[in-house]
Amino acid sequence: MSSIIIERIEENPIIAAVQNVDDLELAISSPVTTIFLLCADIFNVNLLVEKIKDADKSVLIHIDFLEGIGKDAKAIDYIIQVIKPHGIISTRSSHIKLAKERGIFTIQRFFLIDNKSYEMTIKSLKSLQPDMIEIMPGVMPNIINRISNEISTPIIAGGLIKTKQDIMDILKAGAIGASTGNKELWYL
Repeated sequence: MSSIIIERIEENPIIAAVQNVDDLELAISSPVTTIFLLCADIFNVNLLVEKIKDADKSVLIHIDFLEGIGKDAKAIDYIIQVIKPHGIISTRSSHIKLAKERGIFTIQRFFLIDNKSYEMTIKSLKSLQPDMIEIMPGVMPNIINRISNEISTPIIAGGLIKTKQDIMDILKAGAIGASTGNKELWYL
């Protein structure tokens, strides 16, 4: 599955980051191949994941934002076995570790605010080896380039992406994709 997700992002590097359930239909009807589900709860997550899968798009759940389901090993098992997304996203190393052990595609999200957070990101990547990383904020092409020269893990960028030029800069810097909640960019 990991190669399929990466291939889909390479096919269309714009990833719809759905932050509101009302925007899901727009994301599904857009040309994006991958959807990050940043808004779900215990009552609607199965339906939302199925809708995205039925549209033949990859769906990854940001489990840190999933409401009503715990954040322990049993919750991750439930997400994988019952909800069955194509992958999970988390900022938490413990979630990434558990999910990787269970064989699901993982994206670890890192917020880079200074040199210390950069160093911790590199250290964490070497230890956990998620399938992909998301660098935030995404509008830091120099940092994306620097990280892509240090690691072999595929990189996407997200956060504060507002224009087509932002996406082009991110891709030129070495990222394979850009996640954005900006609905106009889903149609590029």
